[in-house]
Amino acid sequence: MTSTEVANLLRQVRRLHFVGIGGSGMFPLVEILHAEGYEITGSDVNEGSIIAYERQLGIPVAIGHDARNIAGAQALVVTAALLAGNPEVAAAEAAGIPVIERAELLGYVSTLFSNAFCISGTHGKTTTTSMLTSVFLKAGLDPSAVIGGKLPLIGGYGRRGHSDRIVIEACEFKDTFLHLAPDYAVILNIDADHLDYFGSLDGIKRSFHAFAQSASKAVIANGDDRNTMDALAGVQRPIITFGESESCDYRITDILNYSRAFYSFRLSGKDGEIGEFQLSVPGRHNVHNAAAAVVCGLLAGADAQQIQEGLSSFHGAGRRFEILGEYGGVTIADDYAHHPTEIRVTLEAAKRMGYNRVIAVFQPFTYSRTRLLLDDFAAVLQIADKVVMSEIMGSREVNTFGIRTKDLADRIPGSVWFDTFEEICDHCLSIAQLGDLILTLGCGDIYKAANMMVEKCKTFN
Repeated sequence: MTSTEVANLLRQVRRLHFVGIGGSGMFPLVEILHAEGYEITGSDVNEGSIIAYERQLGIPVAIGHDARNIAGAQALVVTAALLAGNPEVAAAEAAGIPVIERAELLGYVSTLFSNAFCISGTHGKTTTTSMLTSVFLKAGLDPSAVIGGKLPLIGGYGRRGHSDRIVIEACEFKDTFLHLAPDYAVILNIDADHLDYFGSLDGIKRSFHAFAQSASKAVIANGDDRNTMDALAGVQRPIITFGESESCDYRITDILNYSRAFYSFRLSGKDGEIGEFQLSVPGRHNVHNAAAAVVCGLLAGADAQQIQEGLSSFHGAGRRFEILGEYGGVTIADDYAHHPTEIRVTLEAAKRMGYNRVIAVFQPFTYSRTRLLLDDFAAVLQIADKVVMSEIMGSREVNTFGIRTKDLADRIPGSVWFDTFEEICDHCLSIAQLGDLILTLGCGDIYKAANMMVEKCKTFN
């Protein structure tokens, strides 16, 4: 459906059924539309903390997908990843009940707010969206939020506020972000990713150009990122840049590595210095993410001190260098990094944090990305002291490339790979030494291996 079609539909119906209502991406939309007065039901295959909270809101949730679950629904909401043949979707289509994809619904939700800050970029979206949400909350701006990771401050993946401000993580995959109606379109960076869909870096730039053009008030962009600035050529919207370059509207200066991998920086605008900002998340790359959050915070009405407090109180989102525990002197952590650029900055930050060794446990995600960026993956993974890998998680793809993890391991001296998470868990714990960091990396389900290590370590104590 187009944005207009979704908006027209949702002005006519009041009863929505969410298929997969327990998903982290569905939850913020459920909460916001419930507050807007829609009657919501849902279904999912497993119980969980999100479903428990939704039930506390008075939302009926069925476990298991069954055509009977959609009784009374005037529209269904589904994710693009829903398996073909779902009985609820089939029943809706047979009955002529409209089916809306989550991305289309998120686009509609963005129109409900007069100050929608939509955070895009190949890397750093979840962290920056979480940062900005923290800034808004600390400033008393009471935002709504839709985040791709769990933010400890709100105990979830989003919230329904009571102001005209919303912070939305804007994902570029399959042009999802083009469904949005941003007032402020934020672009953190652009890199060669999702080439199975975009085809080329130029294809990605064209999509980001369209996203920027959709902003109703301004584009906030990384002036240090050449691909971003290329994509903005010809955009007919006010453009506000941040970065270290003298030409940027908001200039980053005096970057200080104040503690291991943690940084502070100063930011100045056209009218002089705004302030100094200290970060509580590791990695120099987060300086640019934080600068974007500062600019957005100022535009939303927060002052420098409130923004400082918001940034310093932010200690990371779920699966973004998330420390899971320390056992017998070995730290176990998990990170969502799955592109060579993300892996490089994550491992560089880890190496600066004073650990004895960094053991990287990587799960390649999709055959196409692994094949196209094979040498890049091999180069960045060697930043770690030890490299352990799983087989490739194909997700939506069939392995027509003939690629396997062995092809990557052959390019990384001393690396090993295993078929199962149990083997990965046992191997990592057998080689770990006092002071080591075991860091799982990937956007698939490699976090399960990290959790497995944690549980096994607990039995040792």
